[in-house]
Amino acid sequence: MYKVPYTEIDWKAYMSQVESFRNGERNYSKLVGETGPCVYPAGYVYIYTILQKITGGDVLAAQIMFWAVYLMTLGIVFAVYIHAAVVPPWAYSLLILSKRVHSIYMLRLFNDCFAMLFSYASIISFQRLHWVGGLALFSFGVSVKMNVLLMAPSLLMLMLQSAGVSRSALAIGVAGLIQIALGLPFMMADWWEYMKNAFDIGRKFIYFWSVNFKFIPESVFSSGIFATCLLAMHLVVLFLFAQLVWCKHQGGLWSSLNKTVGTKNVVASPDRTATILFTGNLIGIFFARSLHYQFYSWYFHTIPLLLWKTNLSTGFRLTLWFVIEVCWNIFPSNAYSSVILLFSHFCLLVALWRSQAGSVIVGKGKLR
Repeated sequence: MYKVPYTEIDWKAYMSQVESFRNGERNYSKLVGETGPCVYPAGYVYIYTILQKITGGDVLAAQIMFWAVYLMTLGIVFAVYIHAAVVPPWAYSLLILSKRVHSIYMLRLFNDCFAMLFSYASIISFQRLHWVGGLALFSFGVSVKMNVLLMAPSLLMLMLQSAGVSRSALAIGVAGLIQIALGLPFMMADWWEYMKNAFDIGRKFIYFWSVNFKFIPESVFSSGIFATCLLAMHLVVLFLFAQLVWCKHQGGLWSSLNKTVGTKNVVASPDRTATILFTGNLIGIFFARSLHYQFYSWYFHTIPLLLWKTNLSTGFRLTLWFVIEVCWNIFPSNAYSSVILLFSHFCLLVALWRSQAGSVIVGKGKLR
């Protein structure tokens, strides 16, 4: 914070948007900053309103607060890893060695940091089988940024298997109520503007800033057909992992879900829970049309655990980690760095498939 110069990207836009909110504006299309209208859900507005009140918009003060968020996130991630008991203690050091992640948290002040804080906190709850509380934390993460939803399909599968239909419905209901409560002031002003801007799943990102698929011509990259193909492949690969890896020993996905009506359900170990959620997230990352530099925070802290769930040698694990890190530190990204990054993700997914990561279950028992 003191040695590396701050570079303005979105902080002023964030402050302008929340300033409009503090002045009484509730129409989401009118919460405007230098980058345009607000495009994140209501939780983001409340968090950055608090930041503005505490810091007065001062960058250094905000950086100190993000330093605290970074340390809290690390602490929670360490707890996830300790519960999973997969990664050797010396490899925890990989979680603190990313130059790009340090930049995202302390120098860029992105809202992704808060989204992932809630996301990892929810995973701790899921590892302890607290599904209602965990999904509440998960919902708070979604209220900051929608990228958290990349874990939703694998989370839904785990929750149905472990908590059953009725408990899962309760957890989903609580998560939905949180979204409604947070967004209510804006929905009362203009519900369509809020939903359209806060949950715009068709939003297009700028080609220049993307780290992913930079070897694709911009005309193809920006096309709806390319986006639809990526979404279709994303869903297919998720299903294949669920059917042939995660639920392999339960007769496949459908057989596993058919058993959820019972009073006793499959209890996932902390290891399996983290592995499946992290893998589902990585699949989403792999098929994401655009990955901006701050999006590295969506999965950086999951990489060591995923690497150690494979059968790769320690040397190859460290090499793959290093290559991914280097690709994210090349600016601007180019076709070569993009191809290497995509291939690295592909290698990790193939290694996870071959090792059947996440397929081992624990037993049956009472869920909370």
